Amino acid sequence: MKILEKGSKKLTKAWAFYDWANSVYPLVISTAVFPIYYSSITSTFANDAGDVSFLGIMWNPTSLYDYTLSLSFLIVAFCSPVLSAIADYMGNKLKFMKFFCLLGSLSVMCLFFFTGIETLWVALTFTILASIGFWGSMVFYNAYLPEVAFPEQQDEVSAKGFIYGYSGSVLLLVFSLVMVQKPEWFGIIDPTLAPRITFLLVGAWWLGFAQITYKRLPNNIFNHKPEKDYIWKGIKELRIVLKELEGLPQLKYFLISFFLFSVGVQTMVLMAGIFGSQELGLPTSNLIFTIILVQIVAIFGAYLFSKLSKKIGNIKTLKITLIIWGVVCFTAFSLDINQANVDYYFYGLGIILGFVLGATQSIGRSTYSKLLPETHDHATYFSFYDVTEKIAIVLGMFIFGLLISITGSMQYSVLFLAVFFAFAYIVLSRVKNTDFS
Repeated sequence: MKILEKGSKKLTKAWAFYDWANSVYPLVISTAVFPIYYSSITSTFANDAGDVSFLGIMWNPTSLYDYTLSLSFLIVAFCSPVLSAIADYMGNKLKFMKFFCLLGSLSVMCLFFFTGIETLWVALTFTILASIGFWGSMVFYNAYLPEVAFPEQQDEVSAKGFIYGYSGSVLLLVFSLVMVQKPEWFGIIDPTLAPRITFLLVGAWWLGFAQITYKRLPNNIFNHKPEKDYIWKGIKELRIVLKELEGLPQLKYFLISFFLFSVGVQTMVLMAGIFGSQELGLPTSNLIFTIILVQIVAIFGAYLFSKLSKKIGNIKTLKITLIIWGVVCFTAFSLDINQANVDYYFYGLGIILGFVLGATQSIGRSTYSKLLPETHDHATYFSFYDVTEKIAIVLGMFIFGLLISITGSMQYSVLFLAVFFAFAYIVLSRVKNTDFS
């Protein structure tokens, strides 16, 4: 097959299309359908205290699910730097990306067999494996950005990926919700069957559309010829990159800022539905509508802010998004369940959150790519980017939960996230607003 040139439209579109393939996982599985299905199953079989039995221990179902996700993030955080270094040394990022995609998509499909409390182990085991598969593949996918696009293209190409991702995931989510809400339209009698079919659809969508990306992405573009002891050579490659980071202050400052605002961004995204449900008393239909609204608005946010970054630079653009995130935190803190039309205020917050969500994620990825030195170790460098985000998620969820236990309210937890955006802004000011174009 003909090797596509770096920067060509066919190559950048093929790279971005993996977002179309895999974004159905974080939306349909992590955010919408599976958490609701998991909650309905566990609540049905819970005792009077609301706990379920697993491994001979009584657990709060929500806490058990949170611990499960946190474990998957920690596994990826520890494994991805070593695996990425090995992939860089061997020159086979594409094979690693395919492996994690296969692991994730098949694991999602296996959630079909979660039918009741007796198969709770299926839900937890394959939740971990699906999460590892998704985030593991993202390390190698992101690492391709500096290899498929030139610096002046990377803002637009990164945004294109998120636009594809939001578009594809909304399409499948809407179809899935129709099937879950109206199973009789599809001749489905068993109420648990519709969401379980959704899990099969997500896995098939992810694995199927990923093949389009695989056909176009290059492999081993630097013509690496690994020796037999590739594992130790890969670890040595990791040590080399760690030393290089010491001499790259701009990259270090950006990673610190990225860590700080990721604590806020990822926690807000993961907890927005629970905040609307428990703190504001909104029904599930309103929350699902908000989730879809956020995804649609994020498409326009990613596009518009990529254009803005061309005019004023990446760093200034990111600073604007951080200010808006801070405003979102303060506004969410001011909302009250007894407030008139609180649902409309929540929709408004969803629009603002979606607008900056796509922008922050796409500009953050492309800015990191542009700050990288001339190197063959793209996967290794992006593994640090990925690890930074995973640790930020774990810390954010811990702090959010801790403040709830102390204050008895999610509103103070949301307000405290503004502190992370403020510090992220301050640290980001240390990064030069270089005109990358």
